[in-house]
Amino acid sequence: MDKIKISASQLFILVFLFEMGSSILFGLGANAKQDAWIALLLGLAGGLIVFFIHYRLFLFYPELILTSYIQKIAGKWPGRIIALFYVIHFIYIASYVLRDFGELLVTTVYTNTPLFVINTLMILTIIYGIHKGLEVIARVGQIYFGIIYIMALLGFLLIIFSGLIHFEFLKPILENGWKPILKEFLPGTLTYPFGEILIFSMIYPIVNEPKKIKFACMGGMILSGINITITVIITISTIGPELYTRANFPLLTTVSRIQLANFIERLDVLFMLYLIISGFFKIALYFYAAVEGAADLFQFKKKETLSFPIGMIILFVSITTASTYAEFSKEGFEFVPLYISLPFQIIIPSILLLIAFFRNRKKKPHTNLY
Repeated sequence: MDKIKISASQLFILVFLFEMGSSILFGLGANAKQDAWIALLLGLAGGLIVFFIHYRLFLFYPELILTSYIQKIAGKWPGRIIALFYVIHFIYIASYVLRDFGELLVTTVYTNTPLFVINTLMILTIIYGIHKGLEVIARVGQIYFGIIYIMALLGFLLIIFSGLIHFEFLKPILENGWKPILKEFLPGTLTYPFGEILIFSMIYPIVNEPKKIKFACMGGMILSGINITITVIITISTIGPELYTRANFPLLTTVSRIQLANFIERLDVLFMLYLIISGFFKIALYFYAAVEGAADLFQFKKKETLSFPIGMIILFVSITTASTYAEFSKEGFEFVPLYISLPFQIIIPSILLLIAFFRNRKKKPHTNLY
């Protein structure tokens, strides 16, 4: 794992797959109703600012991952404590995303299969991928990038030709003013999915074209943000803002309505296939960050030995974090963005950047990386 190097194009694909992840699984910005797409565009704009906070820190410490330069900035012991909390954060979010996908599959397809079985199969596959290294995962991402795009375009075309879209559902724009949109933007769409770009602070040092990191990450974020926004617009235009707000999985409801020429229907399988692929990459990258951070913090030479125990912790937390899906969903939309995502993605990095700026004010950042 020490000798891993990925290209800027692979980083771009990983950012795209990661940001898409489970983003279209739920009704992002649902409380803004037909204006949800505006909240998403604001989230994208805010996410790009968050990215520049992390990227600026990387310019000060281009050879170090997040958990390493935290110790440089905050001091050995305070830094180690903060770094440990980041490792716990990565494990928790990985388990949370794993539970998301497990719940989807158990609720819709594998109704007689225990959640534990679904989550176990997924985590064992990811453990194998992590053991092989990020370079292998990045290469797999290159293969699936095209497949996902073809599936998405096919799905959109089928929805259009099925005559399901009614753009009048998007009107009136700003019916309730900016207040519900801003409530959905902060901390909602700002932290999920765009603020999650933080995870790549654990990956930047292994990119073999550091000058292209900025453009690869921005490109991946913008492309995924546009795709998510288009998906939300199509979903609302198909099922309406009220059902978009109430449905557990709005896009699945949309896809299940596709019926063309009394022949093409029941395309839920395409939706499931996409989510399993994107879910794999999202969990794998959080998993990788947890392994890399733990190995850095506790000075493990053989990082791959941590993959199985951390994988089992992620599996255990994914099952025990909530007793019911309703409880789990409430935790995800009310507790996680405000009390977990906002501090770890924005508040702590901003404080670290301020300290790093004063500590390195006489030392210029690596301008050759701009």
